[in-house]
Amino acid sequence: MLSKSKHFISLALAFLLAVCVFALAAGAQKSGTKNGNVTVTGCLQKGDEADEFSLTGDDGKLYDLRSSSVKLAEHVGHKVTVSGQFKAEAYEKGEEKEAKEGGKKEAGDITVSTLKMVNSSCQ
Repeated sequence: MLSKSKHFISLALAFLLAVCVFALAAGAQKSGTKNGNVTVTGCLQKGDEADEFSLTGDDGKLYDLRSSSVKLAEHVGHKVTVSGQFKAEAYEKGEEKEAKEGGKKEAGDITVSTLKMVNSSCQ
């Protein structure tokens, strides 16, 4: 009888471990799409404010960029690949439709940690 209860406990622990691994994997996938580290390639442009830049990604989305460690100004007008911490744009009701009608949809903000120049022009 004791061996059956050990077997049951082992199965229960294995099941709980599998559930935890699945939950962590699902959470990691979700954070990769909403917030987390991203890599985007596109054309770097000067933003509306000082020390603010934008990148029109090859995916057609618009990203606002900032960095205290990478000199973004040196690459304005270049095609670049940037990596960094991504924070998705939070739209209020009705704003997302307006953004789509206005052209490019703003995806969110990236705090750039690395930059690689792909081409010295955006063409």
